[in-house]
Amino acid sequence: MMLNLRAAGASALLIAMAAGAPVLAQKPGGVLKLPHFDSPASMSILEEATRATVQPMMGVFNNLVLYDQQIAQSSLETVRPDLATSWSWSEDGKELTFPLRQGVKWHDGKPFTAADVKCTFDLVMGTGSDKLRVNPRKSWYDNVASLSTKGDYEVTFHLKQPQPALLALLASGWAPIFPCHVPAREMRSRPIGTGPFCRAVRHDGTVRGLDVDAKGFQVASAAGDLRDLARQRAANDADQPCGTAL
Repeated sequence: MMLNLRAAGASALLIAMAAGAPVLAQKPGGVLKLPHFDSPASMSILEEATRATVQPMMGVFNNLVLYDQQIAQSSLETVRPDLATSWSWSEDGKELTFPLRQGVKWHDGKPFTAADVKCTFDLVMGTGSDKLRVNPRKSWYDNVASLSTKGDYEVTFHLKQPQPALLALLASGWAPIFPCHVPAREMRSRPIGTGPFCRAVRHDGTVRGLDVDAKGFQVASAAGDLRDLARQRAANDADQPCGTAL
């Protein structure tokens, strides 16, 4: 069973809400503080190997696809689109194609495109010009020969052999999409994503502060509960620096 990390984050938020008014009273664009069990070595999900990073940082990013957070038992049947709008397999099972959402922007205002997806997996597979300092999940994609793009909003994974379970890897919390225009080294301390939170700030060994990004990318999924709350927080904040609405 896969751990539903975004659901866990949403649960923590709901607990805080139930405890009293301070969470609801935060100003638009303010800081949401959540307790955390450890201090991440970095904020780059692609370079880290434990949930110490993935748990607080999933809200900063989006995947191509994600497990439905309202279903306790994760499986291929519970995978839902995230930055992708859908997916399809070729007849021989060796090509997996994703049409992508249009109008999505990174927190720095640059547009999200298929090039970002290709750059992300070139980075993880070790075939791109940029390199990860450590690469704990490179072997996950040993069966991927290459990725290709068609225009700005379609990407295809070309496999060496059929691998239906690739979709399960892409739906995990360890498969966020990184921006092509930000070097991997900067993602360790100043991550740029498309998610509802624009950054995480370390306060000490147990607490993180997450800046609410109500203008980030939203999807109609279980994670939408958390994202809808973030949008409500800063919907009227015209000076919010992170991301833009679809």
